[in-house]
Amino acid sequence: MKTTGWITGALAVVLVAAGCSGEGAGGPGASADPLSAFHTQEIDWEDCGGGFECGAYEVPMDYEDPDGRRLEIAVKRLPASGADRIGSLLVNPGGPGGSGVEYVGAAHGVISEQVRERFDVVGFDPRGVGRSNPLYCLETEELDDFLGLEMDSEDGDGDPTEVTDEGLAELEEANRGFVQACQDRSGDLLAHVGTADVARDMDVLRAVLGDDKLTYLGKSYGTSIGTYYAELFPRNVRALVLDGAVDPEGDQLEISVEQAGGFTTALNAFVGDCLALPDCPLSDGPDTTVEEGVDRIGELLEQAAREPLENRADDREVNRPRTEMGVLAALYSESFWPDVRAGLADAIDSGDGTALLQLGDMLYARKNRDEYENSTAVLVAVNCADRESPRDIAVYEEAARTAAETSPLFGPTLAWGALTCAYWPEEAVAEPIELDGDGAPPILVVGTTRDSATPYQWSEDLAAALDTGVLLTWEGDGHTAYRSGDDCVDQAVDTYLLETTAPAEGTVCDLP
Repeated sequence: MKTTGWITGALAVVLVAAGCSGEGAGGPGASADPLSAFHTQEIDWEDCGGGFECGAYEVPMDYEDPDGRRLEIAVKRLPASGADRIGSLLVNPGGPGGSGVEYVGAAHGVISEQVRERFDVVGFDPRGVGRSNPLYCLETEELDDFLGLEMDSEDGDGDPTEVTDEGLAELEEANRGFVQACQDRSGDLLAHVGTADVARDMDVLRAVLGDDKLTYLGKSYGTSIGTYYAELFPRNVRALVLDGAVDPEGDQLEISVEQAGGFTTALNAFVGDCLALPDCPLSDGPDTTVEEGVDRIGELLEQAAREPLENRADDREVNRPRTEMGVLAALYSESFWPDVRAGLADAIDSGDGTALLQLGDMLYARKNRDEYENSTAVLVAVNCADRESPRDIAVYEEAARTAAETSPLFGPTLAWGALTCAYWPEEAVAEPIELDGDGAPPILVVGTTRDSATPYQWSEDLAAALDTGVLLTWEGDGHTAYRSGDDCVDQAVDTYLLETTAPAEGTVCDLP
């Protein structure tokens, strides 16, 4: 689940539109199935290098009108390496906006060898993402301006809790402009990119691949896809792993503020690790506390608001929001910590913000100087479509002040980040439903205690909300747990995928 600079809030969402029958392609009434033409299609697989096969399949844009416009969904698979094949393992890396096609390309690293022996590993780009009828909003230069929009605050340091009237007007104008651009560039597709439709697309893929039941690994926002699938098609579930879960309840503003708590926990872990090193740029001496290290980052953000850092890459200002995005990049994985430490050292020692700018570009998939992937557009569209949001800007202003009390560095920013959804077309927002997966077999929810983007509490909440949810806890850092270096987690997930045997409820894994 991705997050924001100053605009988009939490990276995944859950509550959704009208349900489906829950019947699979082979269930009762299959002969009258209005989707039979989709379930029985064949994918023309082509070799796309490295042992992978690529293709596409079709789905209705609107499942209430299956004879209407069709969408083409890109798909990629790595065939099982062993002879004793179980079926297909569908995977999604999160987002919203993450490419399952690209994720499968890393299957040798993100899926264990014993699972790859028994399953074809299959990823697809959800509708609106990447190669699957991509949804677009702002052009590159406009998106640069949007992501780099700085608050006009009372004291001039970009403080998001003290926004002036002029600043509020600018925020409203920018977010309305984003929504209008989405409507202008994406048209009817905008109302059909919610997670319920993605889950339905995944069931079509299950049928096309010839699997009676779905085996699935979803990370971050991918847990939302799996949760919806369990609700819509509980009898079609074989095994679902939901790693780094998104809370199934709450509006988009509430989710954004809660996410700030996760980033604060992860930031404290990052700073604590930094201070234990001899060259930490946040240290004023051996007695520097984590709180003092975090304050040093806050001072850097204020400095960047008053005078942007140097940028040796292009003509963008490395102001407060762009500096903050670079710091946020550190919090998704421990593997990024050395790069962010180096970027902070450049910024603090010499005023050079280039490295932090480039880390922020990575976070928002700015592929080069001239182009973004469309993941930010999808992130906003799905977040706003899946959950209802407050429509009064004063509610966001108050939420920013409240969030500052518990998450002073990121809370206000993330509260304002949900504002785009206040202007989302109401007809494109799903009606909330209860997501409990009634009728599904045991579903494995994996939560990391110091997860940044999806706070551990969300995994606890999702496991409790699902009728058959089983929680596996990892005492660790970073965003998501499977294949992150802990054998206990990996073995528990692999056993569940291979044998459909979940670990005992309450199992806790911890790196030695």
